Amino acid sequence: MSYKEYVKHVDGLKKRDIFLFTLSTCVWCKKTKAFLNKMGLDYKYVDMDTLPEKEQEEAKKDQMKYNQDCSYPYMVVDNKKCIIGFKPDEYSELFNDRRY
Repeated sequence: MSYKEYVKHVDGLKKRDIFLFTLSTCVWCKKTKAFLNKMGLDYKYVDMDTLPEKEQEEAKKDQMKYNQDCSYPYMVVDNKKCIIGFKPDEYSELFNDRRY
């Protein structure tokens, strides 16, 4: 089984391809998801701490392509840009939405 089978999808306006690596207990991860929800954006995410051990290791390998520290929240945009941490100003600028 792959960790990708545990990925959750939040339906919304698809401005970019957004993928989050998060922890279910992380307050900053929750704030990031809430912010994207408020913006009404389409995104996918996986809560790393809820994955079985084998799938968690697979997900970490993908995450480490961009983020060697494996810190959270960790957003990959269009499979090339990464944003580490809760950064609402950067999100708003990246998604061309100045309302927030």
